[in-house]
Parts: sequence; C-alpha cells; structure tokens
Amino acid sequence: MATKLAFSAGDYVVYPTHGVGKVLGVEDREVAGFDLKLFVISFESEKMTLRVPVDKVKDSGLRKISSRAKMKTAMTTLKGRARGKRTMWSRRAQEYDAKINSGDPVAIAEVVRDLHRAAGQPDQSYSERQMYEAALERLAQELALVEKVDRDAAAEKLEAVLAKPA
Repeated sequence: MATKLAFSAGDYVVYPTHGVGKVLGVEDREVAGFDLKLFVISFESEKMTLRVPVDKVKDSGLRKISSRAKMKTAMTTLKGRARGKRTMWSRRAQEYDAKINSGDPVAIAEVVRDLHRAAGQPDQSYSERQMYEAALERLAQELALVEKVDRDAAAEKLEAVLAKPA
C-alpha cells in the first residue's frame, strides 16, 4: 500500500532554519539499521542538500510555500510601525533569530520591518545589518515563488514597501 506523500519532486518547500528549498525526490536509505524513506531537498542559496525523513515532516516544520493571503499579511506587517528598541541588542537578536528560524513569513516580516533603516536614520551595527539581510533574503525567496518573479524583483518589492511612509 503506497501512502500519499506530502511533497513530490519539483515542489518548493520551506524548512524553518534554511528557508526555501526544492524537493529533488524521495529516496530509501538504511540508517543505523532502520529503513527510512527520505525527502531530498536542495537549498540553492545555501548550496546544500538536506534529507528529511518522510515521517518527520511535521516535527521538522517542513511546509509548502505560503499562500498569497499569508504573503499579503506579511506585506501588511512590513508597512506597520517598527517596534520600540528598549531592550538590549543581545536579547532582541535572540528574538529576531527565533523569528527568522520559525519559517513564518509574518514573523520574518516583523524582523525586516524592525531592522530596516531608512535614509537619514543612524547606521546599523554589523550584526543588525547581517540579521536584516538574512531576514530579507528569506522573505524575498518565498515572495518570489508566490508571485512567480525572480528573487531580486521580490527583494526590490519588499524594499519599496519599506521605503513608503506608514
């Protein structure tokens, strides 16, 4: 009896800690004496291949690309006001990192919004800039697939939304 798999070769998926990947296929492997069925996922931006056991998909957080409605919510989040920065950077950095690695486009949009610097604002620290760029890249990858545009066009759209006054 063949069970219906959650994804098939050619599907784009989001793995929370690595972003957007493409399912290359499914393979059977013996690991530590267990026969496993694994999704093979390629992450072009990180130049890596990940194998996720089919029965661990839910636990791993692996999911399909977001719907247009979910991305619209993320875009609306970008237009909101940045949250106040009253806590120490190390604490905020942990929160932002958790949001980026959640794989949730709305949470990632919050990070992009909060770390965005408009012209004339004080410069960011190196670590703030790195985190901003990581979050922007994750969001742009997924937006590009949802809107069927290339990654650069998606990033430009995100930055255009950020540039408009709220």
